[in-house]
Amino acid sequence: MTDLITCPDLPRLQIDQDDRTYPVGRIFCIGRNYAEHAAEMGSPPEPIFFMKPASAATQDSEIAYPIATEDVHHEIELVLALGEDREIIGCAAGVDLTRRDLQARMKAKSAPWEIAKAFDQSAILGPLRLGPPPVMGAISLSVNGKLRQSGHLEDMILPPHAMLDALSGLFELKPGDLIFTGTPAGVGALAPGDNIVGRIDDLPELRFNMKERAV
Repeated sequence: MTDLITCPDLPRLQIDQDDRTYPVGRIFCIGRNYAEHAAEMGSPPEPIFFMKPASAATQDSEIAYPIATEDVHHEIELVLALGEDREIIGCAAGVDLTRRDLQARMKAKSAPWEIAKAFDQSAILGPLRLGPPPVMGAISLSVNGKLRQSGHLEDMILPPHAMLDALSGLFELKPGDLIFTGTPAGVGALAPGDNIVGRIDDLPELRFNMKERAV
């Protein structure tokens, strides 16, 4: 049998010091997983799950300012990469971009806010490091050399394996699934020309530049 249409290939992530790549299947995200960030957003510290499409994943070093927004925010996160049998086979520093103005508009209507999260190039990742995830250590993000976000992985309300247990009660987790594990306090707006650096202890750095919106 042949396909009716031609679809783009799944994104594939580069692995640190390895010639192989990691194909992305689905992207799960957890919000409100750091109490201080939940407080700064005016929300209770009760973790919630949402999803992004695989097409949101990118390791590009140049990210275009998203369309349909005037207020895009950065959220630095530990990202887990799953293999067979729910095993965490790798991890990376990631940035979840959020169209905050659209999110606020949808929240005011008590409406779903996928339009604020599930857009192209909204799941930015550094090189994937194979092996188990760090269970403690610093996580931070700087913009133009100034520290914006700073926290510790051990401050997660749901740590990685508890997160997997919770997700497994809702979905059949599969190889290729990525999990963005939440962000510490300090989220803020980005602008074209900004240089962003995300750091998590023992993982490769994530670096990218925000460029002008495509016309």
